[in-house]
Amino acid sequence: MSFARGLPPDVIHPLLFSWLMYKEVVMLTIPGMCWLCRMPLRVPDWGICSRCQRLRQIPVCPQCGLPAACETQPCGRCLQKPPVWQRLLAASEYAPPVSGLVHQFKFQGCTALAPALARLLLLKILATKRSGALPAADLLISVPLHRTRAWRRGFNQSALIARALSRWLGIRYAPDAVARIKAAPPQRQLNARQRRSNLKNAFRVELPVAGLHIVIVDDVVTTGSTVARIARLLKRNGAATVQVWCLCRTL
Repeated sequence: MSFARGLPPDVIHPLLFSWLMYKEVVMLTIPGMCWLCRMPLRVPDWGICSRCQRLRQIPVCPQCGLPAACETQPCGRCLQKPPVWQRLLAASEYAPPVSGLVHQFKFQGCTALAPALARLLLLKILATKRSGALPAADLLISVPLHRTRAWRRGFNQSALIARALSRWLGIRYAPDAVARIKAAPPQRQLNARQRRSNLKNAFRVELPVAGLHIVIVDDVVTTGSTVARIARLLKRNGAATVQVWCLCRTL
């Protein structure tokens, strides 16, 4: 890397990372290759080919997004203890190959993946809407990051997905509707009980939401603790209904 000569080590490392990510993006997008199977794309900007978009989907409950016998009615779990949100819609289960792309997007800073992943979720939304099984939506919000983590990561992955969906669907996006006011360990390091405790008093509603039909956009829903906490807060502030749209659901 001759362009890095004479630079201090703390500058070279970020430059090396940026260069490697640039090479990866160029290799995948300029030739018009699918992010998943690496086959040529008819429309390079799509990012994921039509074959990979038709990933095998297992039947899931429309309310909690977990495996169920019927996709049109709530499962037994939801009948006994309904989640605070009305509908959970996921583009894919959290498994290869999509989980690998989400990991690159979220933890390796590959934000060039955002449009392709958002389009994967968009297609799921449109298919569900055509079947008449998708409630109305007035406002999109994204799961917020605490300002410290947002600064370290450099972006909010859920916000990038929500912004693209807002543009394509014509639904207003309010990035500052909910703020994360408490710094805490990452949820992925905790069990279900710790996750719930970790989120206590973590969020605050910053905009009026009374009477609105709101969608929370997230990248991955695992136990659902984060989106449940936000949904409950929105309901307390008068939201009419709350949905969750996510790239992946851990089954």
